[in-house]
Amino acid sequence: MAELAFVGLGSNLGDRAAYLASAVAALTAHPDIRVVRVSSVYASAPLGYTEQPEFLNAAVLLSTELDAAGLLRLLQRVEAAHRRQRDRRWGPRTLDLDLLLYGRLQHRDALLEVPHPRLLERAFAMVPLTELAPEVRHPGTGLPLRRHLAAIRGHQRLLRLGSLPQRHEERRR
Repeated sequence: MAELAFVGLGSNLGDRAAYLASAVAALTAHPDIRVVRVSSVYASAPLGYTEQPEFLNAAVLLSTELDAAGLLRLLQRVEAAHRRQRDRRWGPRTLDLDLLLYGRLQHRDALLEVPHPRLLERAFAMVPLTELAPEVRHPGTGLPLRRHLAAIRGHQRLLRLGSLPQRHEERRR
């Protein structure tokens, strides 16, 4: 049975918009995934390690036959295919794909934690996610995402840039 999942996308190296669009195309091409909607793209300042370029961020709503662990492995393969380096925590990256929500699942082990553990603290994840599904409830709190977003919106500045460029591979569906 298909499950709805939300994936956050980020990039702050190279052609950031192209990396995000390529990641959406890779997800679209997977036989066990249907991309339902893609959020707008937002520019955001880096958090944590701040001496790096500005990020572009977006979110994707998926319907998938993969379980949460299988989806996470796929996201890591897509990152690796886009030359993602993990040299520094919160450091610069060509592509960052985070499994934000997987249905109503609450799970935590050494490899996977859903909902994403810092989701409710990060406007760069919450704004695009809430754009896609403002009434979806956070599995841990039971509150709609829009309520959580109101608590962090004024603390982190984002700039809406528009839509991702559509790649040829996405149009096939």
